[in-house]
Amino acid sequence: MRSHYCGQVTEQELGNSVTVAGWVHKRRDLGGLIFVDMRDRTGLLQVVFDPDFADMFAEANKLRQEFCVQITGEVRARPDGQVNARMTTGKVELLAKEITILNRAAPLPIDYNQQVSEEQRLRYRYLDLRRPDMNEKIQFRARVASAVRRFMDSQGFLDIETPMLTRATPEGARDYLVPSRTHKGKFFALPQSPQLFKQLLMMSGFDRYYQIVKCFRDEDLRADRQPEFTQIDIETTFMSAAQVRELTESMVRSLFLEMLEVDLGDFPVMAYSEAMRRFGSDKPDLRNPLELVDVADLVKDIDFKVFSGPANDPKGRVAVIKVPGGASLSRKQIDEYTAFVGIYGAKGLAWMKVNDRAAGVDGLQSPVLKFFPDAVVTELLERVDAHDGDILLFGADKATVVSEALGALRLKLGQDFDLVSSEWKPLWVVDFPMFEETDEGFFALHHPFTAPIGVSADELRANPGAALSNAYDMVLNGVEVGGGSVRIHDNAMQQVVFGILGIDEAEAQEKFGFLLEALKYGAPPHAGLAFGLDRLVMLMVGASSIRDVIAFPKTTTAQCPLTDAPGVANPAALDELGIQIKP
Repeated sequence: MRSHYCGQVTEQELGNSVTVAGWVHKRRDLGGLIFVDMRDRTGLLQVVFDPDFADMFAEANKLRQEFCVQITGEVRARPDGQVNARMTTGKVELLAKEITILNRAAPLPIDYNQQVSEEQRLRYRYLDLRRPDMNEKIQFRARVASAVRRFMDSQGFLDIETPMLTRATPEGARDYLVPSRTHKGKFFALPQSPQLFKQLLMMSGFDRYYQIVKCFRDEDLRADRQPEFTQIDIETTFMSAAQVRELTESMVRSLFLEMLEVDLGDFPVMAYSEAMRRFGSDKPDLRNPLELVDVADLVKDIDFKVFSGPANDPKGRVAVIKVPGGASLSRKQIDEYTAFVGIYGAKGLAWMKVNDRAAGVDGLQSPVLKFFPDAVVTELLERVDAHDGDILLFGADKATVVSEALGALRLKLGQDFDLVSSEWKPLWVVDFPMFEETDEGFFALHHPFTAPIGVSADELRANPGAALSNAYDMVLNGVEVGGGSVRIHDNAMQQVVFGILGIDEAEAQEKFGFLLEALKYGAPPHAGLAFGLDRLVMLMVGASSIRDVIAFPKTTTAQCPLTDAPGVANPAALDELGIQIKP
């Protein structure tokens, strides 16, 4: 039905007859001539209708936005002064000779030229995806996936599928359950990741596996989460953590070079403890120059319990952020920042303005200044390298509260003060704690199959809180785009980890018996990493939500406005499954 895509009609086709098919993007009637911008997935082409061809001109008069048409015509150069340098077809136009209206379009429920709600965009997603901006993002995503496959194939990796219907895996979120008709009362779970299967593939001798795979998690949603999302899943045998990082870093660097012509350079490596200390986050945005500075040692003896209490608590923290130019903040603005950190559990936000550092204490302004001895003030200003016009913002509480509150405040201040650079800033974060301890016991910071660093099973059992995991996250501009670890390949170590997590032998056998059995038969050392394809593409195209790079996403309430899913099940189907809906 066509000889060329719209975007392929360039100067090379001058004088030729071509046939294109697509949609009417825009129609302009200039009296003597009708101009139509015709669109397909490759771009726009200007089509001209001459009144000398009366029948065809009459058909062109009927055209409206989003009519689906086929047009045959002669390619000619645009007149002087009408060249559009922003279009690949901007030097030519198509003089129409034949037109067929393949399908008319009713009045459009969403207007491309106006802002509409996201729910409307998702309700009419097939129209939303026709927009050049959305069309380009989905095409870009496809090219990223293709580039990933080429890279992995070139490195000797095998693309192997894993099951969609399986048992629950311990990824930390709720599972989506699928009832079994043939085994009434029993359920499959949709995989939160292929974690156990890719480990089994390593034990099966497939030493380099990858897969671009759908994963499912029934969790609270936000801009970078969906109930179904896509992972670039990678697992290797006989490779160290450093070698896995080197390989996957090379893949991401090649992606950025090919897709964006951006050289990310070598990725710095930072320990989790340093990331939390300096940035209050395990996924720091290095484009933001603001840092957290610890000052507990300076304030542990001052007569101000708000500071001295946490400063003398082993689990407490007192830290400060210096904001260049922040002394201009009004009291109202400071109160707004105080309310902001309250979201993260902070009880307040002490502040100190540096109006004239040379004047010493007299050049400072702060409601808590009276509690600070002059010597402490001098050392404080020296430690944070304060200058005239700066403001110091303090956090004092449990270490977790201070890190989370000031870490979030750091990001907000970076945006509000326009401090965030436009560079790409990648980072590896390593040496995570093996476990997180709460009042209810220990929890795996990553997952129960992550290996510890440099300890035996007995040493881990004796002091689990001090253990570090052999895990690593790739962070890009403050977004975790991938994470992985060296896996436990020793049965005894795996049993110890289960014990620390409160998983007894019976539960371990019930949930992971097949994995524990496999570990008995010469399981090799193995490691892997999974990237969030949606997040990675979101960053690369500059989108603010992964919904903009997924063809048919769900809303933040895990609904699909297009298909009205989830829906009510047929009672006969429920009866066949042996399921009754509880009111």
